[in-house]
Amino acid sequence: MPNFPTSFSEKLQQRQQNSSLRKLPQGSGLIDFSSNDYLGLAKSEVIFDKVHEFLAGRNFCQNGATGSRLLSGNFELYEEAERYLAAFHQAEAALVFNSGYDANLGFFGSLTDREAVILYDELSHASIRDGIRLSSAKAYKFKHNDLQDLGQKLQSYQGHHRDVFVVTESVFSMDGDSPDMEKLTRLCTQHKAFLVIDEAHALGVFGEKGEGLVQHLGLHDQVFARIMTFGKALGCHGAAIIGSTPLKDYLVNFSRSFIYTTALSPHSVVTILLAYQHMEQAQAEREKLQRNIKLFNELFHTTDVSSIKSILVSGNENVKQKAHYLQQSGYDVKPIMSPTVPAGKERLRFCLHSYNTEEEIRGVASKFFRTE
Repeated sequence: MPNFPTSFSEKLQQRQQNSSLRKLPQGSGLIDFSSNDYLGLAKSEVIFDKVHEFLAGRNFCQNGATGSRLLSGNFELYEEAERYLAAFHQAEAALVFNSGYDANLGFFGSLTDREAVILYDELSHASIRDGIRLSSAKAYKFKHNDLQDLGQKLQSYQGHHRDVFVVTESVFSMDGDSPDMEKLTRLCTQHKAFLVIDEAHALGVFGEKGEGLVQHLGLHDQVFARIMTFGKALGCHGAAIIGSTPLKDYLVNFSRSFIYTTALSPHSVVTILLAYQHMEQAQAEREKLQRNIKLFNELFHTTDVSSIKSILVSGNENVKQKAHYLQQSGYDVKPIMSPTVPAGKERLRFCLHSYNTEEEIRGVASKFFRTE
C-alpha cells in the first residue's frame, strides 16, 4: 500500500491543532436536540408499515432502480410522486433528485450561460455554493438577509446580463433565521430576476399542511424554483426541484447530477410519497412543535420562529466543552465549529422537535445557564 500523502497529513494535523478535526459520532441514546427530524417522521412506524403495504399491494418487488431515469430507472412510481409533489406545492412540475446536495449541484451547475449572473446570500448552504462553482455564470454574494445590498447589486447588473438569478434560503440551517420574503419577491419582480429558494428547513414546519414558508406566505407564484429536501422534517431521503414544466424539461436535459446517476430506489420514492401524505395530516405535531419553539424562545431569550436555534459560544474549544457538558447531562446538543462557520461565530445548534417535552426543554436550558 502506498504511503499516505504528505499534503493530507498536514491538513489533518492543522485541523487537530485548531480543535476542528471532524469525527463520526456514535449513537448516543441522549435526548435529541440535534437531528433535523422536526416532526418525528423518521421514526414513524406508521409510514414504515404503509410503505411495505403499498409495494405489496402493487405486487412491486425491486430493490434498486437499475440505472438513471433516462435509461432504465424511470418507474411509474416516480411519475406518480412528482405529480403529487407538483400539486401539493401548487406548481406545474416537480423533479426528484437523490439528495438536497444533488439538487443544488444539479440546478446551479446547469446554469451554463456565461452572460448570466447569480446573486447569492453570503451564508448560503455549502451545497448551493458548490453548485454555483460548477456554473459558468458570474456569481456574486450579497450580505446576509440584506435586501438593500441585494437591491444595489440588482440595480448594477440589470440590463447588462441576459439572466439574473437571486438565491437564498427560506430558513437558514445554522441560525434558523429568514429573509423578508415579501420584500424579497417584490424586489426580484421589480428587477426581473429569477428567484430561487431553498426550503430544506421550512418544509413540514411552516404552512397549514407543512408546505414550506413560500407557500405559507402565498408567494409561490413569484418564485422561479424551490428546492425541497426530504431528509429533514419529512424524515426520509431525496429532494425535488419545484417549478414550471419548461424548467423540469431543462433540468432533465442539462442537470448532470440528475442525468449521470442511478435513480433513487423505488422503496425510497414510495417513502417520499407516503411521508408527504402523512405530513399533510400532521397538524397536531406542527402545533406541538410551535409550542416548543415558543417555550425555547422564552427560556433562551431568542426570537426566531424556526426549529433551529443557535447560541453563540466563541472558540472551537469553548463550544466543544459546552456541548460536552450538555451531552454528559443527557442532552444531544452539537457544537458547530469553524471552519463550518467563521472563526469567532462558533455556536451550539439546538434543533427542536414535536416529540421534545416541556421537561426536556426546561432541563437543557437549566444545564446551559448553569455553565454560564
